[in-house]
Amino acid sequence: MIIMTDIKVNSLWALLGFPIGLVSLLFYLYSRWRKEEVRDKVVLITGASSGLGEACAEVFYDSGCKLILTGRQVTKLMDLKDRLLKKKKPGCHNPAIISIDLENLPSIPGKVNQAIAAFGQVDILINNAGMSYRGEAIQTKIDVDMKLMNVNFFGHVEITKAIVPHMIQKNGGHIVTISSIQGRIAIPFRSAYAASKHALQAYFDSLRAELHQHNINVCVVSPHYINTNLSLNAITGDGSPYGKMDQTTANGLKPEFVAKQILDCVVHRTSELTIAPLFVRMAIGLRALAPWIYFRLMERRAEKERKNK
Repeated sequence: MIIMTDIKVNSLWALLGFPIGLVSLLFYLYSRWRKEEVRDKVVLITGASSGLGEACAEVFYDSGCKLILTGRQVTKLMDLKDRLLKKKKPGCHNPAIISIDLENLPSIPGKVNQAIAAFGQVDILINNAGMSYRGEAIQTKIDVDMKLMNVNFFGHVEITKAIVPHMIQKNGGHIVTISSIQGRIAIPFRSAYAASKHALQAYFDSLRAELHQHNINVCVVSPHYINTNLSLNAITGDGSPYGKMDQTTANGLKPEFVAKQILDCVVHRTSELTIAPLFVRMAIGLRALAPWIYFRLMERRAEKERKNK
């Protein structure tokens, strides 16, 4: 009887295995074909000198894209460019480097014109650069709030406004904006950061609808903690460096993994992507469906963090 059962189970797996395997193969081939579509596309990445921006540069370069690497630390951008060129991948292109300071809003349109001149266009914009913050809202200087908004929000809005007319002119493009889980739900002692990311979410949600008629896809990516130097480079309420590697950041997602997800967003023209564990997704749902419970949990979290300081 046991032998007959095993035979039936094996037969069932044999019947199911072939179509499942065939579908998997077709999906793999389809994905490979779609990824070929990004080859030779011009990709502008903000904050490309480290962390997720650097990982995006690696992933899109390996896909045959023409890169425009931007950031404030030109030396690090040059080092990244050298590492990419040392790969000597066939069909890859020499990356361009443009120094952009997102806090200097009046300078951004001119910098974007330089970037467009490098390859004649920008097909894919990745709004990645940003900074983090740790502090109590009422003890935070307004200059710090404004700094976070300029770097994380207004700077990217200005870059996007400068590039979109060129995308409209050629009737197509991709805009990928890196937000955060804290752009979906706010947590205590991150007020300025969460505010800037909520602003990103709302702005690019509106922009997505407006640009649909021009064949421009807008994707907002909301990742959980990523293992980068974001917390090390964070600032506090008085503007001084935080200078600590939080455990949540140290145990975060690998930048390379997130960068590959971003490439998939472009390939499949995804509108929104949340990269987070199940319990975080549940928290987002809880905030929407039972906000009073979420608020109480955040109150307890704030009390706990105060005691641990």
